[in-house]
Amino acid sequence: MSERTRLLPTQNPQERAILVGVERKRPRRRSTFTLSESMAELARLAETAGLEVVGEITQHLDRPHPATLIGKGKLQELKLLVEATGANVVIFDEELSPRQQRELEEFLGEEIKVLDRTALILDIFAQRAQTKEGVLQVELAQYIYRLPRLTRAWTHLARQAGGAAGRGGIGGVGLRGPGETQLEVDRREIKKRIAQLRKELEEVRAHRELYRKRRKEAEIPVVSLVGYTNAGKSTLLNALTDSQVYADDKLFATLDPTTRRVVLPGGQEILVTDTVGFIQKLPTQLVAAFRATLEEIREADVLIHVVDITHSAAHSQIATVNHVLRELKADHIPVVMALNKIDLIPPEQRDARVREFPGGVPISAAQKWGLEELLSRVEEALQERLVPVRVHIPYERNDLVVLFHRTGIVEDERFTEQGTWLRGRVPAHVASRLDAYRVSGMVSPIEAQEARS
Repeated sequence: MSERTRLLPTQNPQERAILVGVERKRPRRRSTFTLSESMAELARLAETAGLEVVGEITQHLDRPHPATLIGKGKLQELKLLVEATGANVVIFDEELSPRQQRELEEFLGEEIKVLDRTALILDIFAQRAQTKEGVLQVELAQYIYRLPRLTRAWTHLARQAGGAAGRGGIGGVGLRGPGETQLEVDRREIKKRIAQLRKELEEVRAHRELYRKRRKEAEIPVVSLVGYTNAGKSTLLNALTDSQVYADDKLFATLDPTTRRVVLPGGQEILVTDTVGFIQKLPTQLVAAFRATLEEIREADVLIHVVDITHSAAHSQIATVNHVLRELKADHIPVVMALNKIDLIPPEQRDARVREFPGGVPISAAQKWGLEELLSRVEEALQERLVPVRVHIPYERNDLVVLFHRTGIVEDERFTEQGTWLRGRVPAHVASRLDAYRVSGMVSPIEAQEARS
């Protein structure tokens, strides 16, 4: 990969940003994204945060410089580019160590904010969080990230942010969210706040666990929407449920999980949950802080993996989502792949593009194309988890008959003097509740009588 420096036109934005990317000979974590794809995504993140990208520098490294990540020559080039463009923010695509951040700030000058991809994503999350749970989770992640970076260099920025906040402002990219006026407090106070946030989030987690328990008792299957950020999950939820969940053509447009009821073609009712989008190099602070939310994925019966089929890096995005699912220990859950935004591909190219994703269902959430087929595939995936049963349920336990109809597939139903005879398939946990009423043998007494006559 050749090194390059590129100057982009400016439009006098409030905050101008220079992007810095490196390609390592031995990267810290494997990625299927190329350097150019990762930098393009970083530019989208910067724009989502409200920045104007005015320049870009990349470098191939055998090994990163321990103090500044990039080499001395490239560092000098960066400083000249900052001066030429009037940029006041520099964003690295790699996570910077506290030492690297301090050294870069000292070299570039205290008026230049130095951020990395993690800080940028945390900033976007701070903008997007709406519910109390979301705000708590982002605040915790930001404090954990900022604690080792709490130096006098941050004090200058904290005063700026505090002043902006006091005037109703937001303090600029990298300074939103927690501690805009608290970055000057000592580490002990911040650690106390982290402990408090963790306690509050454990209460949230307990509340979610209680909610999940009640949901399980209702015996309604749960389907979670997962996918790379901006793949169209919220738009799909709206299309499936005729609801108005916030959706926008932005990275991380929604953070807080939303659940809606959906009826499958066969009449079975399910709950569909929208979840936070994934992204490559997902900060570990976010994975830890969003534990309560991400556990929703692990509890799903089926996952709908929403893929933006128009994206040039779609295969890399799929690999990233699969990697995160493995980290969450959710890779054992059945997956139905929804190839979204098929309407944006020219008709003559659609078949060839779909063939690149074996087993995927082409859909357009925006146009509501292919949704019936998608729900049919979800129905099939749920049915594959059902077990066959034959039961004779007394009339006084008609609640179990209702449960059979609501959660399973009834293949035959007969009525006797003593109760209801049912043959079909139900989830394993429902089958265990019907054990006392199972009918032995291959046929029921009614079927045997019909055969004799």
